[in-house]
Amino acid sequence: MTPTELKSVVSGLGMPAFTAKQIAQWLYEKHVRSIDEMTNLSKQNRQRLAEEYEVGALAPIDCQRSKDGTIKYLFPVCCCDTATNNKERFVETVYIPDGDRATICVSCQVGCKMNCLFCQTGKQGWQGNLTAADILNQIYAMPEADTLTNIVFMGQGEPMDNLDAVLQVCEIMTAPWGYQWSPKRITVSSVGVRGKLKRYLDESECHVAISMHSPLHEQRQQLMPAEKAMPITETVELLRQYDFTHQRRCSFEYICFGGLNDSPLYGREIVKLLSGLECRVNLIRFHEIPDVDLPSSDEKRMEALRDYLTHHGITTTIRASRGQDILAACGLLSTAKQAPNNPTTPNNPIYLWKKK
Repeated sequence: MTPTELKSVVSGLGMPAFTAKQIAQWLYEKHVRSIDEMTNLSKQNRQRLAEEYEVGALAPIDCQRSKDGTIKYLFPVCCCDTATNNKERFVETVYIPDGDRATICVSCQVGCKMNCLFCQTGKQGWQGNLTAADILNQIYAMPEADTLTNIVFMGQGEPMDNLDAVLQVCEIMTAPWGYQWSPKRITVSSVGVRGKLKRYLDESECHVAISMHSPLHEQRQQLMPAEKAMPITETVELLRQYDFTHQRRCSFEYICFGGLNDSPLYGREIVKLLSGLECRVNLIRFHEIPDVDLPSSDEKRMEALRDYLTHHGITTTIRASRGQDILAACGLLSTAKQAPNNPTTPNNPIYLWKKK
């Protein structure tokens, strides 16, 4: 809830207006798990609040630990916009420690509509959008929450397809009344969704990462059906309207497929496409998924492509593959096989939720 919503809550319960600010501090600064912990509220007001509301933070119901330190969590979600609202849904969330950095890769949908050829999430189809609380709970209830330094919206789902919730989460994470993070600590990815990407760029100061994977229209459309509705050339032209020379960063994600999109030809086409745009490129090794006959690039070809792009003025890095042994690496997240019956899974994950 925002401060305005919290003010409405306390007003409806006959509590002093300043109580809303106190509740926001308990939620977003101190991350309490129960209303009883809000000790600067009077006992009477805590009781009154607890009669109708609950914090509702939901712990993950499962986790898998990689040999490289990456942890994948399974979270129950409320989920909206789905025809089967009564069915339990789950998303996977990945914690990636790296020296003094700790990144959380959050999900914004159950499944995905984009159906990119190389992505396991798209193979399960789209089963619903997460609420803002579903997304926030992945951060709030993660055991390592206090160590987090960065958030990337690169888990399950297309963020622009659930833009209202994503923008609300970004606001809460960066607002003075919320987590008070710098927008530079948050990156939102997209394949490029007409209209919605522009709205995101207009309404948020967080970084943007575009899934490119090929600079050529025909090939990208084979890999990513979204290319038909919004070609990568149009996405780049849209990005040219914004300033990426100061705080906000623009990057392109590029999965390398051996012999398909990792040759000097593609380096030249990428340079041509991105000419004059302040950006960087992240090269990513393809992780094989079932029933998809795509080869993975080798280290030498990826290094050659990196060096070519860097030499031509585009800062390019090769992203380290993390968590592949627990299916937590790029493109491997999926909850098509639902979690087993779990008696501890509540119905409505939300920070301050009116009880039914």
